[in-house]
Amino acid sequence: MALPARISVEDFFGSPERAGATISPDGARIAYLAPWRDRLNVWVQDLTPSGDFDGEPRCVTADEVRSVQSYQWTEDPRWLLYLQDSGGDENWHLFRVDLEAPEPTAVDLTPFPGARVVGFEPSRGRPGRMTVLLNARDAAEFDLHELDVATGGLTMLAQSPGATGTWFQGREGELFTSSLNADGDFEVSRRDPETGALHPVLVHEGADYPVGVFPTQVTPDGTGMWIGSSKGTDRTRLVRADLSTGEETEVDSHPTFDIDTRAQVFPTFPPPLIRDRRGELLGVRYTGERQVVHALDPHFAEVLANLEKLSEGDLAAISCDDGGRRWVVGFTHDRDPGVTWFYDHSTGESRLLFRAHPHLDPDAMAPMRPVTITARDGLELPSYLTLPVGVEPENLPMVLMVHGGPWARDNWGFNGSAQLWANRGYAVLQVNFRGSSGFGKAHMKAAIGEFAGKMHDDLIDAVDWAVEQGYADPDRVAILGGSYGGYAALVGAAFTPDRFAAAVDVVGISDLANFMRTQPAFVRPALVNNWYRYVGDPAVPEQEADMLARSPISRVDRIAAPLMVVQGANDARVVKAESDNIVASVRGRGVDVEYLVFDDEGHAIVNPENLITMFGAIDRFLARHLGGR
Repeated sequence: MALPARISVEDFFGSPERAGATISPDGARIAYLAPWRDRLNVWVQDLTPSGDFDGEPRCVTADEVRSVQSYQWTEDPRWLLYLQDSGGDENWHLFRVDLEAPEPTAVDLTPFPGARVVGFEPSRGRPGRMTVLLNARDAAEFDLHELDVATGGLTMLAQSPGATGTWFQGREGELFTSSLNADGDFEVSRRDPETGALHPVLVHEGADYPVGVFPTQVTPDGTGMWIGSSKGTDRTRLVRADLSTGEETEVDSHPTFDIDTRAQVFPTFPPPLIRDRRGELLGVRYTGERQVVHALDPHFAEVLANLEKLSEGDLAAISCDDGGRRWVVGFTHDRDPGVTWFYDHSTGESRLLFRAHPHLDPDAMAPMRPVTITARDGLELPSYLTLPVGVEPENLPMVLMVHGGPWARDNWGFNGSAQLWANRGYAVLQVNFRGSSGFGKAHMKAAIGEFAGKMHDDLIDAVDWAVEQGYADPDRVAILGGSYGGYAALVGAAFTPDRFAAAVDVVGISDLANFMRTQPAFVRPALVNNWYRYVGDPAVPEQEADMLARSPISRVDRIAAPLMVVQGANDARVVKAESDNIVASVRGRGVDVEYLVFDDEGHAIVNPENLITMFGAIDRFLARHLGGR
C-alpha cells in the first residue's frame, strides 16, 4: 500500500474553473464564477432550449483586485447584483451589471467610504426596486433604503431604529423592526404608520440564539414570517409567525436534526429555506451527519426526487426559472469539490454542466467519515474523521482541525484543507465541540463559561479517542484552526503545551478582552448573547480578569511547541494586533514562530495566490514538525 500521487497545493487551492452557477429568471442563460486575470469574476452564457451551452461565455465583471464571491440575479434578467469589499475590510458595496450593455460595466450603487451593505432583497410589490440596509449615515446603525435598480437612485425609507435593530417590510409598505430589547431578547415590532411608535409582535429568548434568530424570512404576502425557532424545544424547527398577532404555527421539523444554519455564519453556504423566485417556500434543509431536504411543495417534491438521482452528494446551491421548469443545481461531496447539473423538469432531461476542479480525481481523495466521540463528562461530540488513502490507518501523524465561530459547525463535504493533509499522510479530525451550532440548544449552551475550559477538554478528549483507536501517534499531533479555531490552536499551545507537536493559528484571538473592545461599532451591541454571555464583559473588572486568564496571551511563558500564525492586515473582526502581540511575546522567549501577514486580506483569505502561499507554508511547517511528506 502507498499514498496516492502527491497533489500540489496549487491544485487544491487554485481558482475553480467554474463555480456558483445559477439560471436566469427567464431560463435563457446561466451565470457563474470563473477566473479572469487571476480573480474570480461573473461570467454569463446562453443556453439552448435543450440546456446545452450556446455561443461563447462573456465575462461581465472586471475585478482585478479581489475575487467576487457571490452574485444575484434580479427579477429582470437584464441586471445582476453583487457585493464587493476592499482588501477584506468587509465594508461591502453593492454593484450592478447591465447585461444588455455592449461592454458590461460594474457600477457601485453604494459609493460611500467606510459604509457597508448588510442585506438587500426585492421591494414587496414594487418591481425593479430593492430594499437595502446600509450604514452610510452612522457606522453603528443601518438605515432602510429603497434602490431603483435601473437608475441607481437610493431613497431612505426609515432611519435605523437603534444600534441593535434593523427594518424589514411587511405588506403594503408596513415596516417592522427586528431587534434586541433591553433584556437581550429577540423582538419583532410593528411601526405605527401614524405615530411611528413600535408595538411588539413577538419575542424569542435571546439566550437561545447566540448569533440571532435564523432564518427570518417574510412570507410573499407580507402577513407572516418564517422563523427558525427552538422555543420550547431543544431542536430548531421552522415556524410561521403571524405579523399581526405574533401567533406561531409549526411549518416543518425534523425529529433529530436542526435546521441547517451554516449560512448564518458563512453566507456562501446555501440558505436553509429553498424558495422559488416569487419567494414561495419549496423546501427546508436540515443537517446532521449529512444533509436532509424536506420538500414542502408538491411540484418541488417531484423535482427533488429527480435531482437526488443525479449525485451521491448533498444538494448545494439550487436555482430555477420563473416557471419552475429549468433548474441549475450544485452538489457537494466529500471527495469532489463540486459538480453542477442542468435539469429540465418538463422533459426529464439532465446533463452535467461542469465540475469545479476537474483536474482533481475523486478516487484519489480521502473519504470523510462521521464519528461520535464521548467527552469526559458524557457529552456526545459529532465529529468527522478523514484518513489518508493507501496506507494503514495506524499510528499516523494527525491534524486536529478546529472550526471557527465558535457558533458554527463542521460538516460532511469537500474540505480542501482536510484533503491536503490526508494526501500528505496525516489523519484529520474535525470535532463539533460544545458550543457548535446545529446539535440543539443544550449542546450549544454547554459552552457558556467554558472557553479554554470544557470546550478545550472536548478537543483533548477527541485526540485521546484517536490515539486509543490506534489512528494517531500521540507525539505527532498538530492543532490548526481559523478565527475561534485560531484561538483554540493558541490555547492548545499555551494551556496544554505537552499535547501538541505544533500549532497553526489563522486570524485567531490571543486576548479575549482586547478582541471584544476592538469590534466594529455596529457589532458591539449584539455581543450580549454570544461573547458577553459565553465569555464575559471586559467592562466588568472581575469578568475582564477571568477573560485574561482564558487568553493565550496570559500564558505565553508555557508555549514551547513550534507555532505558525497567519493574519490578514485588514481584518475587521480579529484585528492584526491580536497576532502581532502573541508573535512578539513568543519570539521574545526564543520559541520558533512563523508569521505570515497578507496586506490585501481580512478575516477570510480569499485571493488564490494568497491561499496557495498560506497552505504551502503550512504544508512545509507541518512536514517539518510532524514528519508528513
